[in-house]
Amino acid sequence: MLEVDINADLGEGLGRWKMGDDETLMSLISSANIACGFHAGDPSIMRATLIRAKALGIDAGAHVGFPDLVGFGRRRMQIEAQELCDLVLYQLAAISGLAEMIGHPIKLMSFHGALGNMIAEDEALATPLVAAVAAFNPSLIIKSSISPCIRNAAAKCGGVQVETVFHADRAYDAEGLLVSRKRPGAVIHDRQQVMARVSQFLRHGTATTIAGNDIPIPARSILVHGDNAEAVTLARAIRDEVERLGGRVLPLSQLSPLSQKDV
Repeated sequence: MLEVDINADLGEGLGRWKMGDDETLMSLISSANIACGFHAGDPSIMRATLIRAKALGIDAGAHVGFPDLVGFGRRRMQIEAQELCDLVLYQLAAISGLAEMIGHPIKLMSFHGALGNMIAEDEALATPLVAAVAAFNPSLIIKSSISPCIRNAAAKCGGVQVETVFHADRAYDAEGLLVSRKRPGAVIHDRQQVMARVSQFLRHGTATTIAGNDIPIPARSILVHGDNAEAVTLARAIRDEVERLGGRVLPLSQLSPLSQKDV
């Protein structure tokens, strides 16, 4: 049976400033990527998001990024590797402490925005950062876009679990990496086009690149960007499409184990 995780980036407000309809969105997804205060979010928002994740029985994950509130973590920063590891560990520790207190430990983590893109394309950078995550908690599932760099880094750590995420509203290049947001067409805003991509992924396991070629997408999870004005509508439509195809939406940690041929 088709099993799919629908995840979303959440908790991306700050203080009295709210980003997206997290409350409604969380009722439609199965895994939450929660901002840890560096690119967005704050302790109170983190706590409230974790409490709702627990109430709904969905996976909670850390969404760590560059210390860049002004740029929402989407600007590339040149930071020495050890310092960057420390920044990632700081964010993991902050959300993990809150999650343990609430009684809903985090099971996932992902790298946000520019940090995620840089790690996905640079194994020399991915290696120490993935090792830092593994040292903090080797049971955490690392979620990423298609990235041999991240998978190779995880293999060096004894096989930390990595799950590929399908980005329905982002263009791919020929290697399966996300196209820079600076390029025209990198972000897909048309809902019908996004849903056509979702249907293609669910039915055939492929996506069409920005150049027009189909490539395989070895993913079991679909990402909805919580800061997208259409996020709730998209999440509902994606969930309906999965169920229409006879599938089930499950938290990433509850998906059936992969067979050896799928790894």
